[in-house]
Amino acid sequence: MLTYDFENVKEPLYEYIYKCIKSDIVSGNLKPGEKLPSKRTFAHNNGISTITIQNAYDQLISEGYVYSLPKKGYFVADIDVRTSTPKEAKITLDIKLPEEKAVYDIDLSNNEINPDNFPFSIWAKLSREIISNKKKELMEASPTGGKYEVRAAIAEHLKSFRGMLVDPNQIVIGAGTEYLYGLIIQLLGKDKSYCIENPGYKKLLQIYKQYNIECKFADMDDMGITVNGLKKSGAEVVHISPNHHFPTGITMPASRRYEVLAWANEKDDRYIIEDDYDSEFRYNGKPIPTLFSIDACEKVIYMNTFSKSLTSTMRISYMVLPVHLANRFYEQLSFYSCTVSNFEQYTLAALINKGYFEKHINRMRLHYTRQRKLIIDTIMKSKLGKKCEIIENDSGLHFLIKLYTHLSDQEVTNRLKKKGIQMKALSEYYLEPEKSKPHYFIINYSNIDISKISEACETIYSILE
Repeated sequence: MLTYDFENVKEPLYEYIYKCIKSDIVSGNLKPGEKLPSKRTFAHNNGISTITIQNAYDQLISEGYVYSLPKKGYFVADIDVRTSTPKEAKITLDIKLPEEKAVYDIDLSNNEINPDNFPFSIWAKLSREIISNKKKELMEASPTGGKYEVRAAIAEHLKSFRGMLVDPNQIVIGAGTEYLYGLIIQLLGKDKSYCIENPGYKKLLQIYKQYNIECKFADMDDMGITVNGLKKSGAEVVHISPNHHFPTGITMPASRRYEVLAWANEKDDRYIIEDDYDSEFRYNGKPIPTLFSIDACEKVIYMNTFSKSLTSTMRISYMVLPVHLANRFYEQLSFYSCTVSNFEQYTLAALINKGYFEKHINRMRLHYTRQRKLIIDTIMKSKLGKKCEIIENDSGLHFLIKLYTHLSDQEVTNRLKKKGIQMKALSEYYLEPEKSKPHYFIINYSNIDISKISEACETIYSILE
């Protein structure tokens, strides 16, 4: 006979009975095949309603702890495969995680966004409105390319900021550009070779290699990637950042852009991936038109992200496909689910449509202009100013500093790290190290602590002496 203490039960009675019986089964007090009291007997012995016992038994049956036989009753199931794990139990396995990034007192190459600059109050307000007004839409599966509302909002943003006229259905939303690179590889075919700028974004090389893509490198001059380098590479797809190259900061002039387009038009299977990752931040003059907007032959795949304009942790990026590739995408890859949540898609659409995003960009452009000027002025007025040269551009969130020193780049970075300062060398980004230019370093000012710039200048000067 099952007997339990029913005094001071603070939860539904059926749930308490269910837990008691389950505990006895798991602990072995009730053996497999053992018959349980009938509902009436259990209820009568404990002064409880039969409905309460029925509910408890039904829950145990649904979870596999108990089974019933017609006209015979309820029996304990064989649950040998089940184990009871105490709540306080923990396990630590021999799993080698990547090393955590080192933390420095002063990080001059940190490309993250200062959290104080994210529009938290506006984002929270819009999120609440979306949750209140779009309950049904939030629970519906998103199309593979993303919700139409956010794609239409992005199309309007591109028309306003970049002079691009695109159909929202050309736009594909994804959780970060790294995910979208994978879609492009599937879209264009894994048999193509890709060309990357040298120096360039090393993670790009790592991603392509994971897909077993053959990668070539093309050198750069003062106007960006060279067409001769492209031709020598023999690649069919080139991945470039013409608006503000990372890490050199070079902006490709219109003449070179047309040359690269001409290269792509020489063969049917050639394409250009145009990465416009921080295009919102141009500080002087009008931006040069995108390759996508001057492409008349559907050769350019345009990519952008909200990592620099809002925050990289949001993981919302997008690509704009030429018409024939957009059709191919929906014919071949529409089985994929959109990787960005509906909550974030609708909130971002509202941020753009209601003008908050434009105001944020204008505010941040002014902030970064002042920040960059203050940093450069501080460097040039310090002792370090006589031992360096600033190589800046009218766009983006970083610039280069050339140090006049006989020390190797590795020696400079190592000495600075010992003093709690990180400053990455341009040479670290060369995909063919033997072609690297020494003594150039990257200063990223999107999340730099202005109050420590003078200290950093003094330290850099001291290690050069």
